[in-house]
Amino acid sequence: MEAWRCVRRGYGRCVVGRGRYPMFTYYPRSLGRDWTTPWDNLQRCCWNRHISSCMRWPGHYSRAPYPYFSSRQFSLNWRPPCLFESRAQFQYYNWRPDNLGQTSLIHLSSYVMNSEGDEPSSKRRKHQGMIKRNWEYICNHNKEKTKTLGDNSIDTTCEDSENKFDFSVMSYNILSQDLLEDNSHLYRHCRRPVLHWSFRFPNILKEIKHFDADVLCLQEVQEDHYGTEIRPSLESLGYHCEYKMRTGRKPDGCAICFKHSKFSLLSVNPVEFYRPDIPLLDRDNVGLVLLLQPKIPSAATPAICVANTHLLYNPRRGDIKLTQLAMLLAEISSVAHQKDGSFCPIVMCGDFNSVPGSPLYSFIKEGKLNYEGLAIGKVSGQEQSSRGQRILSIPIWPPDLGISQNCVYEVQQVPRVGKTDSDLTQTQLEKTEVLVTTEKLSSNLQHHFSLSSVYSHYFPDTGIPEVTTCHSRSAITVDYIFYSAEKEDISGSPGAEVALVGGLKLLARLSLLTEQDLWTVNGLPNENNSSDHLPLLAKFRLKL
Repeated sequence: MEAWRCVRRGYGRCVVGRGRYPMFTYYPRSLGRDWTTPWDNLQRCCWNRHISSCMRWPGHYSRAPYPYFSSRQFSLNWRPPCLFESRAQFQYYNWRPDNLGQTSLIHLSSYVMNSEGDEPSSKRRKHQGMIKRNWEYICNHNKEKTKTLGDNSIDTTCEDSENKFDFSVMSYNILSQDLLEDNSHLYRHCRRPVLHWSFRFPNILKEIKHFDADVLCLQEVQEDHYGTEIRPSLESLGYHCEYKMRTGRKPDGCAICFKHSKFSLLSVNPVEFYRPDIPLLDRDNVGLVLLLQPKIPSAATPAICVANTHLLYNPRRGDIKLTQLAMLLAEISSVAHQKDGSFCPIVMCGDFNSVPGSPLYSFIKEGKLNYEGLAIGKVSGQEQSSRGQRILSIPIWPPDLGISQNCVYEVQQVPRVGKTDSDLTQTQLEKTEVLVTTEKLSSNLQHHFSLSSVYSHYFPDTGIPEVTTCHSRSAITVDYIFYSAEKEDISGSPGAEVALVGGLKLLARLSLLTEQDLWTVNGLPNENNSSDHLPLLAKFRLKL
């Protein structure tokens, strides 16, 4: 930032050079969201004659790192004049004196924003408080039956109440502390104390304990916190925990935890998306797939396949995201495959870093995608700029990945001298689909499952988008709970309800919120919600 100097002399250290903050006689201390400094020290400033007992001025959102003024809007690139020629000029710069009596502090805050690029009024801090989320019951939804936050009972008006197994699933990106600190620019709207792990973890644990879900799918679980705090705390609540850390010495990973009283563990299947021999797959994201057996006295009870992942964020690398998704689907196909050729019920959770209606989202729900001519920056729907316009190659991933365009593991037929099927491991036999090696290259992706989203992503009465994550840069939906469903029960219209699924029935879901709702409590994280993502929660019924 260019240095600027006061033209008048005799005002202490009002002269400010390059790299020092203008207007202050010393570097003020951050007290959470706002910056305050003693009034006496400011009286030496060259323009103090225009200040009453307290003043505010608008700022402009900046990407400058800490420290900064007014936590979210003030920019160090904005240079106020040091001397006002008249009160009209003072008013031109939108200085708003507030008469607060005998205050001894000067309060710096974003009060009025009317310059180009200022954040919308929905992002202005309003008040702190609890945001209420309701249970939306899907069965007999015409009765518009809802219950307030904290009521975990199942709606007994749903049909097929006999021969059933009811369970609940939570998907929650809990925000790794290391990632929070590495991306502090996203949380300038937050008071510093609410960002500390010592404050955040008790809040997160309180939420988990309150909702008491039978299955937890957690993302951004920091490895050191998992070992010392998260896992012991969840085990004390009756959960069995499985964890997969990201590769490349990354600090976090994905966890799936389930209640001992509800399930027994049949298999654990981690998925590493990083492949050192494939240049495309040079990212360290992971997935985790568990096969769970419900604990009910029935020999014919099917298992349930639960998958959890956190796909690559980069909006301009849709080719990597689609390949990571294909790898996860291939693992799910292997784990969920049953002896009769069908698939057991599937629940797939995670942060997919893709928005509703994007090609990646549509591929999950529709089971097919023709990506010919599709730009890699358009795959996830996050990229709004002209970057990432390179067209996806056909095929997206090389054949040596070992995954077909149908998103299943494949193995090429090769002569086996003196070998029988018994020489192959059971894992190899389960994860293979024999394909013709001369298969024609195609731009069509497919998968075997009929998957539906627990949420409809828009409020049916208003069409306003639902939001699952909210911070200084964006408020969108990227988190999902998908579950296996029969095709006739899937409706693509916004706000439509999903009833019967293939072996599963969606009973209820915890309602989501709008961006405006979240900014009434200063966005995420805040005093009561300690991640920049909302937990997603659904209740299912397994038909026996």
